Amino acid sequence: MPRNWIKGGCLVLNSIYTLLLTSILSGMFTMLSPKQLDQFKTDGYTVIENVLSPEHLAQMKTRAASIVNDWKDDTDNPIFTTQDNNRSNNNYFLNSAENISCFYEEEAFDANGEFVQKREDCINKIGHALHELDPTFQTISHLPLLGDIAKDLGLEQPELRQSMYIFKQPRIGGVVNWHQDATFFYSDPISVITFWFAIEDATLENGCLWVEPKGHLGPLRERFNRDDNITTMDALDDTPWPTESGVPLEVKAGTLVCFHGKLPHYSAPNRSEKSRQAYTLHVTDGRCHYAESNWLQTKTLPLRGFDIID
Repeated sequence: MPRNWIKGGCLVLNSIYTLLLTSILSGMFTMLSPKQLDQFKTDGYTVIENVLSPEHLAQMKTRAASIVNDWKDDTDNPIFTTQDNNRSNNNYFLNSAENISCFYEEEAFDANGEFVQKREDCINKIGHALHELDPTFQTISHLPLLGDIAKDLGLEQPELRQSMYIFKQPRIGGVVNWHQDATFFYSDPISVITFWFAIEDATLENGCLWVEPKGHLGPLRERFNRDDNITTMDALDDTPWPTESGVPLEVKAGTLVCFHGKLPHYSAPNRSEKSRQAYTLHVTDGRCHYAESNWLQTKTLPLRGFDIID
C-alpha cells in the first residue's frame, strides 16, 4: 500500500476523532438521531431499538421470575386493574411506592377464588421501587446510556420516581385503559417522561402499546391525587380519549419507547398464548416542582437520576 495512502488515512481518522471529541465536550453530541428527536417533539414519543442487550433481557426476566416465586401473598389477593382507580385505604398499593410488591391480574381468579392458571402466570406486575431495591434492576435502571437519552429529551436533572415490571400474561393479560402518565406524576411544569422497555416482542396479538401521535399537545385530562390514605381521580378536561385514532407500536425485545407525560396511551387485553413483558421507568425533572398531592412520594429511598461515567 502506498505510504501516502496510509498517511492520508491516518489524517482522516484523526480528524474524525477530533471532531467527535470536540462535539462531545461542547455538548453537541447526542444519543438520539435528529429524526428521533423530531418525532418526540412532534408526535410525543420516539422508538429506540436495541437499547437493552439480550443479556440484559435475560437477567431481567430471570430476576422477575425469582421475585414472583419468592413472593409470599399475605394480603387479600392484591389485584391491579385500571377499570377502577380508587385506591383509598388500599394500604398494600399505597405502601408499594417504596417497596417491591406483586399484583395479580384482574382475571387471575375464578368464581371459587382459585387461580385460573399457574400462580406465576397470574401476576400482573411488580412495583414500584425495583430501580432502587433490587440489585439487578437497580443496575439496569441507572445505566449511563439512559441518562444520555434523558438529557437529549430535555431532562436536565432526571429523577427516577417509579419502576414497574409488567407481565401482560397470556390469555388473561388485562387491558390498560387510555391515560396520561402526568396524571399520576404531576409537576409544574409537567416534566415526566416514561421509559418503556420491551422485554419481549410486543405485537398486536399480545397487547402492544397504542399511542395518539401529537396527543401530548392537548390538555391533561385528569389528576390522581392523594390525601393521607384517600385517593381521588379529579377531572380537568373533557376531551375524549382517542379510541378511534390511536396507532399501535409493535416493537422488538430490547427496544425503548420514550413518551411525553401528556401522551395518551393504552394497551389491549392479551388473549394470545404469549406474554408481553415490559419494564417501565417514570422520570421527572428535579428543576420542576413535584406535586405533594401525587400518590407516589419518595420518603425513605434515594431520589436520584442515572449513573455517570467519570
